[in-house]
Amino acid sequence: MDGPRTLAIDVGGSGLKATVLSPDGEMLTERVRRETPYPCTPDLMLDELTELAKELPEYDRVSVGFPGAIRGGEVRHVTAFTRPAPGEPPTDELKQQWFGFDLQSALAERFAKPVRVANDADVQGCAVIKGEGLELVITLGTGVGCAIFWEGALLPHLELSHGRFGEGLSIEVACGDNERHKVGKQEWRQRVLNALDAFEEMVLPDHIYIGGGNAKRLDEDELGANRSIVPNVSGLLGGIALWERTGDPVTSPIAHEHATEHSSGAAPARAGG
Repeated sequence: MDGPRTLAIDVGGSGLKATVLSPDGEMLTERVRRETPYPCTPDLMLDELTELAKELPEYDRVSVGFPGAIRGGEVRHVTAFTRPAPGEPPTDELKQQWFGFDLQSALAERFAKPVRVANDADVQGCAVIKGEGLELVITLGTGVGCAIFWEGALLPHLELSHGRFGEGLSIEVACGDNERHKVGKQEWRQRVLNALDAFEEMVLPDHIYIGGGNAKRLDEDELGANRSIVPNVSGLLGGIALWERTGDPVTSPIAHEHATEHSSGAAPARAGG
């Protein structure tokens, strides 16, 4: 298939992952990964992503999923990178460097290619939603991400996981990876199930998709009928749909098909109108 090759980057609190996708959504190479450095400043992040891209074949454009709120290509908020290390309190110095940083323009300058940057849950959702009704995407990793879609259209990003939860912790912290190590698997899983109930009451979604590196630690049988686990690789495969979405709000059937092929044998669903 003719068309542009897409460098798809998934920025996480623990790892930076990338691959190059063909125009029809095939991964042209195995994904490459680097550990996320801390303290992680914008300049250090740019350096790491530049080096990561050097390990991959040629590409024509770039899609980036970022674990924070992105508006107009700028970082409005990010929890992970305002901390000197995972689990530590945020610092004013890192907040000043990240908040308001034009990440999309900085990456376009580094790569000398067209770039699209969006929240990582937004990008993952682009690959997995069916485009039917109100769909909520939750990502479980270093923190907790969320994205909302209506009839296949990505709605403005909201940091719903920053809401208070349990004993005064936010969902972002209570269900994040640092707390998982602290409280153990069973307690963490119960927190996540409680958080999903809270999201359900806030959003009233028709379906919830759960992705991210820690989604595999859940038992899909206990999630409920309108909730499903999606493969973490969809954080990269959504890179094509993210570009298509800038001109067309309908979900990309190509990206969705390839994302669902990596799940547990589920038949690929086509996008709704």
